[in-house]
Amino acid sequence: MADKNILGDKIRQIREMQKMSVEDLANNSNTSTELITQLENGALVPSLTPVMQIARALGVRLGTFLDDAPHTGPVVVKNGESDNVVRFSGNCDTCEKSTLDFFSLAKDKADRHMEPFIIDVHPRSGEAKQSSHEGEEFIYVLGGEIEILYGNDSFTLSTGDSIYYDSVVPHLVHATGSEDAKILAVVYAPY
Repeated sequence: MADKNILGDKIRQIREMQKMSVEDLANNSNTSTELITQLENGALVPSLTPVMQIARALGVRLGTFLDDAPHTGPVVVKNGESDNVVRFSGNCDTCEKSTLDFFSLAKDKADRHMEPFIIDVHPRSGEAKQSSHEGEEFIYVLGGEIEILYGNDSFTLSTGDSIYYDSVVPHLVHATGSEDAKILAVVYAPY
């Protein structure tokens, strides 16, 4: 699986194609110019919520940041081995290390409404906060154990367990203990 986080390059490309300044994008996405600059320079591993806000401000799907050349036919990924990875920090605003490695299972699929991923979930260190965004999420645990903080509730899931929830409710997904976990996640986020 790939090492390079391509997210910042794609954000910059789309922003520049739309002739939008960093300041305009920050204002339209309710984020900061510092965050946009750090993302574009690859100096920060982002959390998912601001990336979704940036996608909405640019008028694109979250998956657009993963796409190269859209296909109209089916997209096949053999044995879960996607070579397209985007790293996220969970919900830590200043993290430089990934806690969630998203491997796209629908890279380049044109006009998709869902974003399916295999996600390597690493244990987090330090405090992280719950975040929310429009849409829904489905998670199926492939290996290890995760905890999902969902509003005031907490759910611990092991291999073979699943959860489906409205992502407008503040939530946080992380591996429990010191071991990595692996999940299948399908995210729907209207744009």
